[in-house]
Amino acid sequence: MNPLKLAIQKSGRLSEDTLSLVKDCGISFTQTSGKLKAEARNFPLEFLFLRDDDIPQYVANGIADIGIVGDNVRAEMNENVEIIQKLGFSKCRLSLAVQRDFQYNNVQDLAHKSIATSYPNILKKFLDDQNIQADIHVISGSVEIAPSIGLATAICDIVSSGSTLLSNGLKEVETVFKSEAVLIGTPHLSAEKNAILQQLKFRIDAVQKAKDYKYILMNVPNHAIDTIHKILPVMKSPTILPLALEGWSSLHSVVREDDFWQIIQHLKEAGAEGILVIPIEKMIM
Repeated sequence: MNPLKLAIQKSGRLSEDTLSLVKDCGISFTQTSGKLKAEARNFPLEFLFLRDDDIPQYVANGIADIGIVGDNVRAEMNENVEIIQKLGFSKCRLSLAVQRDFQYNNVQDLAHKSIATSYPNILKKFLDDQNIQADIHVISGSVEIAPSIGLATAICDIVSSGSTLLSNGLKEVETVFKSEAVLIGTPHLSAEKNAILQQLKFRIDAVQKAKDYKYILMNVPNHAIDTIHKILPVMKSPTILPLALEGWSSLHSVVREDDFWQIIQHLKEAGAEGILVIPIEKMIM
């Protein structure tokens, strides 16, 4: 069986998050320093370690079957690839920023101004959608310095925490594009490799769902079981096991982590005690 070829960033935060996902999917391989290819030992998958800017082109040309890349890179490169799945990690945003003393009211204030960026295609689409004419100044790296040296009035760059902008005397004023890691694929994947891709997606789905849910256990008086059952947004029905203490049971369930803190007080008020919250490693729906 020909392995599915997966292109990933060879270094950086996205690479670390991708390798963590691969590990959580139960796929193991040996990565040798400086080597740009590796094969999984327990899954038909071959890794290609590339610059992130090159990944969309490699996938579009069929050199790699699939790739994991920031959606901002996919959009900027504008290659013929399909978004197979959003992965929910390595989130960031592409934003407009100006010097702190610039009087900014809305994006119209940047009309006919110069904007420095490493993402001219995304920026141009944004400006076109806003019906704004501006001078896009393309530079690679150190975009934040452009306003202070008079190269541009504003910049359009990747923002995570915003600390880099602050340290360079800039303020974020407009979000241009929201990004996260995405799994992309060539439009012409063979049936054999598509079958492998579906197996990989099954594992990724199980890992992603597990991150959104928690397994909870609690002791509840038997007379409160029906009430607590109604409070819990369970998938189907909770597991109920009798305790050695007469009149009490142990109730087990799965809830979304985002919902837990909203319902915890209701559970306690209904009589639940000894509530434990446990991470879930994999979750098959």
